[in-house]
Amino acid sequence: MSVDGWNTVLVLGGTRSGKSEFAESLVTDAPVVRYVATAPEGDPEDTEWATRLAAHRARRPGSWTTEETTEDPRRLADVLESAEPNETLLVDDLGGWVTVLLDPDHQPADDVATIAELAEALRGCAARVVLVSPEVGLSLVPTTPLGRAFTDALGAANRAVADACDAVALVVAGQPVWLKPAATTIAQSAPAAAPSASARVTAPVVASLADAEPTPEVQLPDVLTHAPPAAPNQEPGNPWAAPTMALPMVATGLVIQPGMELPMPDEYAGPQAVDRLATLDVPGAGLGVLDRVVGFAAGTQGTSTPRAWSSVRVLLLHGDHAGGGSAGTIAGESARRAAQARAGKGALARLAAESGASLQVVDAPASAPMEDQPALSPDQVESALRYGWRLAEQAADAGVQLLVLGACGAGTEAAAAAVLAATAGAEPPAVLGRVITDSGGIDDAAWMIRCAAVRDALHRTRRSSRGAKDILAELGGGDVAVATGVLLGATARRVPVLLDGPVGVAAGMVSRDLAGQARHWCLLADHGGHPAVRLAADVLGLTPLLDLRMDLGEGANALVALPLLRSVLALSAALPVHPSLGGDDDETDPAADEPQPSYPAVNDPYVNDPYVNDSDPDLAEPDFAEPEPAGPGPASTGADEQPASGWRAG
Repeated sequence: MSVDGWNTVLVLGGTRSGKSEFAESLVTDAPVVRYVATAPEGDPEDTEWATRLAAHRARRPGSWTTEETTEDPRRLADVLESAEPNETLLVDDLGGWVTVLLDPDHQPADDVATIAELAEALRGCAARVVLVSPEVGLSLVPTTPLGRAFTDALGAANRAVADACDAVALVVAGQPVWLKPAATTIAQSAPAAAPSASARVTAPVVASLADAEPTPEVQLPDVLTHAPPAAPNQEPGNPWAAPTMALPMVATGLVIQPGMELPMPDEYAGPQAVDRLATLDVPGAGLGVLDRVVGFAAGTQGTSTPRAWSSVRVLLLHGDHAGGGSAGTIAGESARRAAQARAGKGALARLAAESGASLQVVDAPASAPMEDQPALSPDQVESALRYGWRLAEQAADAGVQLLVLGACGAGTEAAAAAVLAATAGAEPPAVLGRVITDSGGIDDAAWMIRCAAVRDALHRTRRSSRGAKDILAELGGGDVAVATGVLLGATARRVPVLLDGPVGVAAGMVSRDLAGQARHWCLLADHGGHPAVRLAADVLGLTPLLDLRMDLGEGANALVALPLLRSVLALSAALPVHPSLGGDDDETDPAADEPQPSYPAVNDPYVNDPYVNDSDPDLAEPDFAEPEPAGPGPASTGADEQPASGWRAG
């Protein structure tokens, strides 16, 4: 949830519609949640009602606190009025509140005045609030006077609260539909629709280039959520990487804004897959901590028997940061690393070839010295976010099943430290790693210069807004902005992302304000011993799977772990159930008849040169050109993938 997007939300829904679960997902990213319970305990002999209450309590994380308002319905307004700006309240639900309000023990009472007091308290509430309420307007008129009184009172309460809230959602059969937009409507834009697991919605182009306001920069294309052709590894009708929702569009492209509602992984498939592991025919105790890989893959693939990722793409972001943040870095070293990766050489390209992954080097805009001025302009931030989203879109259209995110720019660690300081309150010296020279020594002088640069940047921006785009403009810079766009675009297309290094986790921190669902599509294989990665992982709820302490550069550490992760998924999918649990010793391997991916040889000399297009205005970016995937791997351009019009192979 985002202060910049909306502060108060009403979630409506019928009985067993999933409204409470959806409301709880809206506050998942809040560090502390105060759960306001309104329902009375009921008859002690009503075991079914007691079971419902117990299920609600069991779902609440241990960090949440609970407050009861059942004794006095007027107390709910007092709770809202006294809430602090840094608090998050979840009120569940208004149906129970109205039940207590109409209870004879609280009569006589002015129900209309009490509901008006609640709405007024909600309008003035400084905290972030999510309220849950049953939707009774679609049911039949009750046949009893008491039933009609309850329906009328709850209907009046829902109308008053909906009018006071910034956003209203209706949950039908577990599918949320936004009735009241969470953000200010953009002129000539299409309203955001709720995500659907199987829907393939085309985002309308609602404004022509002729009607758009003139801009000095080249405009981005309007095609971002189109229906892609079937990828080589995609069966017809398979929604694996299909667009999931219609997003706000204007003539300059996608509108990326706080509070976007993007899809979540399947909440049931993950636990079911982990439970299934306990039934497999293995001689030992199982996969240990790597069962989390199976649960993650199951949730992102929507099945309890997830398959190993056969198509992987590495995105290496190259964008330098000027100023003290890059102290201790040899001039031109990052450009050399990027050119090396493009040529299919170096550790990253070698590991990509061994893993059968394609490698795409992405040129992000250069960032100004953050200690003296904003790293990027607001227009550059918008362009970089859309650019990253497009990279994820292109990967999904090509059938990529996993993205690996890395960076090689100068000053990236200092930029990530500044972002963590702004979003998580971290102390820069605590999250800035030691500066290692080419000879393997430690350069403490350069480390102190980096710390000073981050300190001065935070002092310069101490009165600035801490919104996601403001942090990217002031501190994050080009590579973090592009990485944030990649995470958002991958989330929209249900493509999981393997993070590796400070830039990726910094992007994860920023993306929380734009779409809190993004972090649930991220996996962290190894923290690499980096303090910034450790802190961000803790805040984002990402538990590193390994602790190898390798430092091969961003992206390379993840590729080292990738074969292990693939092996775990392949094993979990192929092993049969133990005979003692109903399995058959002669059971056929379920994966035996499936086509297996063909990976290139390690010494495959084939390398794609970067694709460059300077003439097609529909594909040109304002500040940087967009390369095609380079390096060996199954996702490289082949017989089933034709280069886009206007692009040429080197």
